Amino acid sequence: MPFAYPLFLSLEGEHCLVVGLGEVGLRKLAGLLAAGVGSVLSLDAGQAEAAPESAPDPEAARLLADPRVRVERRPCTEADIAPCRLVFAATSDACENARIAALCREARVLCNCASDPALGQFAVPAVARSGELCAALSTGGASPALARNLRRELEGWLEPRAALAHFLGRLRPLVLAMKLDTRHNTQLFRKVATSPLGDWLAAGELDRCRRWLERELAPALAARAIPLLESRLRTVPDGETHESC
Repeated sequence: MPFAYPLFLSLEGEHCLVVGLGEVGLRKLAGLLAAGVGSVLSLDAGQAEAAPESAPDPEAARLLADPRVRVERRPCTEADIAPCRLVFAATSDACENARIAALCREARVLCNCASDPALGQFAVPAVARSGELCAALSTGGASPALARNLRRELEGWLEPRAALAHFLGRLRPLVLAMKLDTRHNTQLFRKVATSPLGDWLAAGELDRCRRWLERELAPALAARAIPLLESRLRTVPDGETHESC
């Protein structure tokens, strides 16, 4: 089964390469930037050059103007690949993509090949995000259209649960700082996670949340946890929002 090992990867401080500045390449670039990549070399050997009279795409201009992105108009070389964590072969030329994928295999660098996924080592899943919650899914390349539809369903499922994830993410360090027994902490986190707090937070019923915390938590912890209810969810930007090889 290809691409059978799911993984959430940190790209903080990492360098990546995107070859091709067409629609697919720009989508890969957007996904990397949204994921917090350290730097990206974006190469275009001419496959995606626009006609002189065409108006520039504002979204493409925004992506390419990001200070983490360096754009060069030339073919990809072995030296470009060596320092990369991930490489995306996303040109409109299948032979060029295959050449890049082969260079990546030799350099033992993970490659995503847009024109022939089997030549690469990973696929980009459909991603649904809401606050700190993130869900990724794949149909194994069988149907990107189905993956897009399922992503939209996932977004609807995640949205009312994002407030609880946000709250738990801020409660956790408070609990750990108390240096209590691990079993106690596990039971406490499970108790909060399975409580009605999620529904009440999603509905904005903060008074009910406060009463539950005062009743179910130790007084010292409840006094520190209740102010967390006032914090607001931060929307996390998404890059690729549909299955793509």
